[in-house]
Amino acid sequence: TDSAVSFEFEPPGADVFATRIERGQLHYPWLVAEDDGEVVGYGNASGLRSRPAYQWSAEVSIYLDERHRGNGLGRALLDALLVELEARGIRTVIAGLTLPNPASEALFTAAGFELSGTFRNVGFKFGEWHDVRFLQRSIGGGGPTDRLRSGRATLPGPLGARELRVKKDASARQSLAASE
Repeated sequence: TDSAVSFEFEPPGADVFATRIERGQLHYPWLVAEDDGEVVGYGNASGLRSRPAYQWSAEVSIYLDERHRGNGLGRALLDALLVELEARGIRTVIAGLTLPNPASEALFTAAGFELSGTFRNVGFKFGEWHDVRFLQRSIGGGGPTDRLRSGRATLPGPLGARELRVKKDASARQSLAASE
């Protein structure tokens, strides 16, 4: 909350985060990055819009402690989110970035996201208006076309809500372990 990267004005408390994670995990992944047992970041996905036709799209967010940026954890979280979202039938992934944010732009661009547009002056924080740039990426092949044509478009239910932990050690991109 000490930067415009998040539009939160006050840091959410543990109870608020717990509720967000519990509700969010019903259909979308929440991942936690740890370094020696300390939480140093997280990534999550959420629904793009509430109308049924949007159910095959999701929005992703990655947040890392400043001390842990630039070491592969952001990419590890993003890659893991994309794998989880594809497994859940998501076809299009959107990322919204408050500008300026060169590190996040580099992260998402390196992961294959492309510019889809910029909303001008949509967030007001620290006495300034901020733009939000949206990038998107297609994932998954095929998809639910039969269900879409028939009008029975429904996402699969929860895949057993779980928390994934991205470990910093030994090739952060590949070191995921599901926690019970």
